[in-house]
Amino acid sequence: MSGAPIELTTEECLDHLRAGEIGRMAFATPGGLRIVPVNYSVFGEAIVVRTSSYSELGSYAADSQVAFEVDDLDAVEQGGWSVVASGRLERVAEAEEIQQIRVGWDPSPWAEGSRNLYLRLAWRELTGRRVGGGWLRHSENLARVV
Repeated sequence: MSGAPIELTTEECLDHLRAGEIGRMAFATPGGLRIVPVNYSVFGEAIVVRTSSYSELGSYAADSQVAFEVDDLDAVEQGGWSVVASGRLERVAEAEEIQQIRVGWDPSPWAEGSRNLYLRLAWRELTGRRVGGGWLRHSENLARVV
């Protein structure tokens, strides 16, 4: 049974966020709002993605307010969790910082082509919710924590 949603602590949000690999970034474009799937990593207290400078993400989301979501849901068990981070998405310009990201956990985009633009979301707000009693599948993925 699913039950009432439970607010996650900041530490639980971080555990889920650090264990993930694919999320969605929401941002505004001149044509309207967009939500795109992205591969990501957590570097320090920020979410890092790689894209191309000519993508919608690189063209419109860089240097603007965005929201990022990662979740894991089980329709059969009617449970899961969701974590949302929001704040300003900034370009990572320092070569030394990019090298540290590459050594730690370089996000690996699935899309073909050159993805050399690193973007960092140092979240202003980090929230999460869980629904369904005792459902903690994320713990199976914690090997990704670096």
